[in-house]
Amino acid sequence: MSAQGHAWSRQVKKEDEEEDPLDQLISRSGCAASHYAVQECMAQHQDWRQCQPQVQAFRDCMSEQQARRREELQRRKEQSSTHR
Repeated sequence: MSAQGHAWSRQVKKEDEEEDPLDQLISRSGCAASHYAVQECMAQHQDWRQCQPQVQAFRDCMSEQQARRREELQRRKEQSSTHR
């Protein structure tokens, strides 16, 4: 069994292309830089095991963003229930 790496590379968006919904989500999260770091590492090393620091940084960023989003939604829910 031969070990094959990934053939990942960051695509440059053309002017007439729509942005991928996943890319939009990541951009809005504030974690785009760490996401691109994972992509760059994968393109360079083609082995996810060598990119674990970048993967962990992206995971941490997304977890923090999700926690902030949950808190915001909870605040909105509480505000709307007190206005009734």
